Amino acid sequence: MRRALHLMGSLDDNDIEWLVASGARHFKQRGIVLVQEGLPVDSLFVLLDGRLVVRLEAQGGKAIAWLRSGEIVGEISFVDSRPPTASVVVDEDSHVLAVPKTLLLERLRADQGFAARFYRAIAVFLAERMRATVAQLGYGSNAGDRDSLSVDELDDSRMEDVSHAAQRFDRLLKAVQQQAEPRSRAAGSQQ
Repeated sequence: MRRALHLMGSLDDNDIEWLVASGARHFKQRGIVLVQEGLPVDSLFVLLDGRLVVRLEAQGGKAIAWLRSGEIVGEISFVDSRPPTASVVVDEDSHVLAVPKTLLLERLRADQGFAARFYRAIAVFLAERMRATVAQLGYGSNAGDRDSLSVDELDDSRMEDVSHAAQRFDRLLKAVQQQAEPRSRAAGSQQ
């Protein structure tokens, strides 16, 4: 959930409202490919509930990571505009919020504050991922230091951000659910 913590902790309440209004909630059954390695991604996804698996086709479909509620998917391809280097497959039935890339780009161009918050969150996440990768490879001054923070630990300065992030993610979930309820009732009354 670290990507979501960075994103939700960096964005403000208006940004979250915009994501809910601009995104679409989708149910995805187990086995559906959400992101295909080598193919362009047209949305940024927030995993609302369920579980996804990240697979490398170049290694025979080997699973390299599992993503849970709150994770962000497609952010790297969004930032560098290149096709993804891994596939993301629905590992158990899930709901995602899909924010179209075109709308997100428009918002980033129109709102410099949003752009600064969004890109900072992505940069911090990618920096932490790089540090973790370097540490796993045994490089760097902290490679053998058991007292240094692990990848999943947060330093004290980030705790308040985490609290705000959790609150914002809860509001996002409730808002997406409320948005979906009238559609469900309308679809039920038409049958």
